Amino acid sequence: MKRSSGILLHFTSLPSRFGVGDIGPAAYEFADFLAEAGQRFWQVLPITPTSSELCNSPYSGFSAFAANTILISPELMVEYGLLDDEEINNFALPDSDKADFDAAALAKETLLRMAFSRVANNLLDDHVFTQFLLDNMHWLNDFALFTSLKLHLNGERWTKWPQDIRDRTEESLHYWGELLAREILFVKFCQWIFFRQWGQLRDHLAEIGVELIGDIPIYVTHDSSDVWANRRIFKLDENGNSYCVAGVPPDYFSKTGQLWGNPVYNWEILEQEGFGWWVSRLNHNLGLYNWARLDHFRGFSAYWEVPAEAESAIEGYWVPAPGHKLFEIATCGTGCLRIIAEDLGHITPDVAYLRDRFQFPGMSILQFSFGKNIGICADALHNHKRNSVVYTGTHDNNTNRGWFNQDADEVSRKNMLSYLGHDWIDESKISWELIRLLMSSVACLCIFQTQDLLNLGGEARMNIPGEANGNWGWKLVPGQLTQLIRERLGEMTELFGRTSRID
Repeated sequence: MKRSSGILLHFTSLPSRFGVGDIGPAAYEFADFLAEAGQRFWQVLPITPTSSELCNSPYSGFSAFAANTILISPELMVEYGLLDDEEINNFALPDSDKADFDAAALAKETLLRMAFSRVANNLLDDHVFTQFLLDNMHWLNDFALFTSLKLHLNGERWTKWPQDIRDRTEESLHYWGELLAREILFVKFCQWIFFRQWGQLRDHLAEIGVELIGDIPIYVTHDSSDVWANRRIFKLDENGNSYCVAGVPPDYFSKTGQLWGNPVYNWEILEQEGFGWWVSRLNHNLGLYNWARLDHFRGFSAYWEVPAEAESAIEGYWVPAPGHKLFEIATCGTGCLRIIAEDLGHITPDVAYLRDRFQFPGMSILQFSFGKNIGICADALHNHKRNSVVYTGTHDNNTNRGWFNQDADEVSRKNMLSYLGHDWIDESKISWELIRLLMSSVACLCIFQTQDLLNLGGEARMNIPGEANGNWGWKLVPGQLTQLIRERLGEMTELFGRTSRID
């Protein structure tokens, strides 16, 4: 990886007239901002479908393969001739720095159904659409039926469905497939529109020299098409319920650990099947992005398993995972996978060996580095490694300014000032001082949150791990990323040899 830098901003945080950001005009404007500021990378969060019932978390999705249709751009649908300006203007909302997921979901679904009604009768005659169906049938058929069933059954979890379709008998799959055929086609149409728009954005990014970094959560949501259609590869009982779930032990974010509740994998069955589901998932994501951040990487060496009836993650235990065998198969014939290993938290030598054996860049967080053990802390600037991706903070951290005011203890503040060579510093300068510090790292790639370019405080934080509500809502408003910010970022990027511009 060439020495470079990039910005972390999820699509929902882009400016938008429709409640949340999407992959329409504002995405192109942000991409151009990155290119003009000498940035090579744009990092985003997972794009899989979620909902208000899942707290709108991009890490809780109904599918590991499908896309969130809330990210579809109405403006681009007008360009396709599926809608007109007057129709989409009826759903326009005032500018806001907070995402309105419910309004956006209602607007996008209404507009998509309007567009679908105009083309539905001829869709299967469109060879581009039918080719999309063939290329994605390994996940699309199950997802479309799953989504249609949930709508028909009032959102009920699949474990509460009638037993025949819960257990996917051949007769029930045929029956429900015919009964819900129109809705199934609509779901497939929505996915087609998204991936058509996604392809256009990827083409633009390639033209201007900006690469996308995606995010692959290690686990999937229990109430998802993946678990319903692939029960054998998860630790489930005969009724489809988890008998043990995922989590992490006590760490920086929580004294009692985190009880995520996702079903854990039956790695024995996955290995017997040549890890087919996981290889397909990796290939799918590496087709969407230039690079993919593999969340909770330590879980591929050993993972924290918690009995389903446990009240907290403290009751869990470590279970080994066959990460070496998985990545041996996944890299066969391709050389090196373009994966970034999220190796934060409790990292043991076996995890480091797995990461380094496959030459995956690891991660470091500058905000973690200023404690009492700064001299030997792996996150400290002087201990960074070349083959790594370093952040001031990720979506799970406070903003730089928020960290200094709310999270940093007295030792961390003192060490940070000493590291910067100051006795005192105005808090309005904290964010860019940490950006400058990270730019000087030997690490090949450094990433900054957009909120830190704007010097925002804790009110702009994207996520607080362990808290279900109130996250993921921060959003840019038009004009917030100014020419002055672009110039300042570009000059600093060039100063530290990270620019992607070609003179």
